[in-house]
Amino acid sequence: MVEPRNVRLHEVLYEFVSVGRYLRVNAIDPRTGIEVTMIADPRYGETLIKRLAARKLAYVISKRRPGLVGSRRQPVAGRGQSKDEIT
Repeated sequence: MVEPRNVRLHEVLYEFVSVGRYLRVNAIDPRTGIEVTMIADPRYGETLIKRLAARKLAYVISKRRPGLVGSRRQPVAGRGQSKDEIT
């Protein structure tokens, strides 16, 4: 298993939507297309909310795409490939 702290997020896109007294925050990694959503209290401030959303995104990436660690992209076995062919 890949540790979330080892996932390097070079860029994160954020979307903030006010829902009543709370914010719905979407964080997207444009490189992988993985998106997470969370609800936050706006009193926490934008910096902390972004940090929490980025941590959740790194966690989800580490679970879904264990081959993506650091800045190098490692191939994932797909259609027509066996795991033995990937180095």
